Amino acid sequence: MAEGAPDRAGEHAAEPRRGVELPPGARVEVRNRFDGSWSTGFEVAEAVPPPEGDAPATYRVRRVDDHAVLNATFRPDDVRREPQRRPFW
Repeated sequence: MAEGAPDRAGEHAAEPRRGVELPPGARVEVRNRFDGSWSTGFEVAEAVPPPEGDAPATYRVRRVDDHAVLNATFRPDDVRREPQRRPFW
C-alpha cells in the first residue's frame, strides 16, 4: 500500500514520520506483512540500532495482552503510533 493511500476501510493511512523515534512502551500498530493492513495491540519493546550508520533503527514490539516480545523486527514505516481512542459521549 502506498503511503497516504486509502486503506480497506476507505480511510487514509497515516504516513510514517521518518526521524521520529518511538520510545519503549509507546502503543503502536504494526503493518501486517501478508495483506498490508494495520494490527493493533502492540507496544514498542525496544529500538534496535542499525548495523550501518545511515540505516534507520528497527523496532522490536511486544503484544500488550500477554507481554510476549515478537522475534521479528519492524522497519519504521511498518510501525505507527496507535491513534487515541475517543469516548462515545
